[in-house]
This record gives sequence, C-alpha cells and structure tokens, in this order.
Amino acid sequence: MTGDGPSEDSVSAIVVSYNTGPVLAECIAALKRDRTVTEIVLVDNGNPAGAIDRAAGDADVPVRVLTGHGNVGFAAGCNRGAAAATGYYLLIINPDAIVATGGVARLLADARELEAPWLMGALLTGPDGTEQQGSRRADLTPWRAIFEASYLARLAPNLFPPFNLHRTPRPAKLVEIPTLSGACLFLRASDYRAIGGMDEGYFLHVEDIDFCKRFRDAGGRVWFSPDVAVTHLKSSSDAPRKEVEAHKTRGLIRYFDTHFEKTWPAPARWVLAKLLWLSYGLKTIGRN
Repeated sequence: MTGDGPSEDSVSAIVVSYNTGPVLAECIAALKRDRTVTEIVLVDNGNPAGAIDRAAGDADVPVRVLTGHGNVGFAAGCNRGAAAATGYYLLIINPDAIVATGGVARLLADARELEAPWLMGALLTGPDGTEQQGSRRADLTPWRAIFEASYLARLAPNLFPPFNLHRTPRPAKLVEIPTLSGACLFLRASDYRAIGGMDEGYFLHVEDIDFCKRFRDAGGRVWFSPDVAVTHLKSSSDAPRKEVEAHKTRGLIRYFDTHFEKTWPAPARWVLAKLLWLSYGLKTIGRN
C-alpha cells in the first residue's frame, strides 16, 4: 500500500455481540493478547448495561465500540464493523470464540503465502478440543440440504456426501475448501468490500455460507487452516432456540432462492422450503 492506506501488518478484529454474556470478555481478552491484532471493533447489537465496558477494559489494543443501532443482525453488524475498521486485514470472530495465543499471527503468515483474493478460516473446537460441526463445510446445494435434514448424509456418507465435514479426516495442512463458518473469517478488508460485504438480507445464520459462495463466484479461493485453533463455546446468547432456528430456516430459503433460481425451478424450491420448515418444526417441538 502507498499513501495514507493502512499498514499491511494491521489487523482489525470485528466482534458482533448480542447478549453474549461473560464469555465476551474472554473473547476480547484473547484478541488483546495477540499482538498481531492492532484494533478491535466491538459492534454492540444489544447487551446488558455495563457488559460492553467490562469486556472492552483497558489495554494497549484499542477497542472501538459501535452502539446505539439496536439488534440489526449478524450480517449487518459485520458490515458496520468493516466500515469502521482501519486495518488492512479483517478478522471476523464470534463473541463466544476464543482464539488460541498466536493464532492470528499464524493466519497472517499462512495468508501471505497465498495468491489474492483469499478467505481463510480456522479449526473450530469445543472446550474439549473436539472439532465442531461447521468448522469445515462442502458446497451447500439443495440436494445436500435435503440429505442433511433427513440424516441420509450421516447414515450413508459415501452415497450422500455430507455438508459438514468435521467427521471426515482432518487435513494436515492448509487446504482449499468451499465453505467456512462465520465464527472465524480472515481476509483482506479490500476483498470484503469488493463483494459488498455480508448480505444483510440474512439476519442470523447462513450469511457465512452465502458469503463464501459469493466470494468464490467472484474469483476468490477459500482456505481452511488446521493449525489455528479457536474454541467456540456456542449458544452464549439468551436468544430463544426457536427464534434462532427460524432465522436459520429463512436464511436457507433465501440462499437457495438467490443461488439456485436458474437450476431449481420455483415449484422445486417451494417444495424445498416446505421441507425446511418441516425440519424446523421437528427440531423445535417442545422448545422455547
């Protein structure tokens, strides 16, 4: 970069939080410990009084808080954070995700070996170190969605290749894959903005799948780094489970309507939407 552009060593971490709870402070503290992170942009979509101030704390790494806009959803929150960020690179990280010490530096080192445009994700694990569902993913197609919803992909993985790849052998080195989780995304800020950021038509869930597909369709390549571990605690927000699943179902329908309009006629997508809502009903029976 030349002129007044950001330093090519600068990384802005974007954290979108909605009623995240105490783990938000752990997330921010882990980012502060990684000296590769030069700025933290904390997007407050709604949290209890004092929670954001406690999480931001005091440190050499500045924490910029964007607040007052209400719960605009994850995709819109990421876009707000990206618009305010000053770093050459963006690290989008969930508020309930803890990056291992030195993880961001390793992502940056790996990225410098790649030809741009690239998008990179990390190994997502639970507290026990087990790789989580969503850490690595295939390309999401209508058929894959049907197989996943009916559990056929799990019962006969050789016949019905799964969407989530966490049960397959873990790669030993940086590898190209179709889809990452939005819990941890690393890329150049210019590439994020070049494709218009996240689609704000998604409120919660599926925006990451859509983003990866649009990134690939625009000529980018998506990479998974097994050497960088991120502990993803999940379900830290107090949002009702039924509401979360409803957002996910609407997101899937939007995704298929957006990307498969030409290959799946409207009647087929209508049937698929009904099957997705049926799956939603089965998942949420008896839940709040």
